[in-house]
Amino acid sequence: MAYHLRYFFEAGVPHTPLWPGLSDLDSPYGFPCELERLPLSTATRNELERLCEWYQSSIGWEYPPDPSPWTPEQWTLFRQQADAALETLRCELGDDWIIEDRRGGS
Repeated sequence: MAYHLRYFFEAGVPHTPLWPGLSDLDSPYGFPCELERLPLSTATRNELERLCEWYQSSIGWEYPPDPSPWTPEQWTLFRQQADAALETLRCELGDDWIIEDRRGGS
């Protein structure tokens, strides 16, 4: 059986970019997924948490619908690091896991 997770960053969720697949909302890993329940290294969990916390700074919290305070360069750096984390995540979890990249353009 393959496990299905969706990978995206969410405003107000500073601890995980992983969410169960839509057909697995009663996931044993929580909703959203609790990173400590997944078979991940401490380094990968820490990196995913760091990226989630960093993503929160891309939102102008005084009025969130406003454009992001990040520069294009900051977005590029964030995307590069999020891509690298996704690749590491997929490698660590292996073939029994489907990690769907649900990040949209920013």
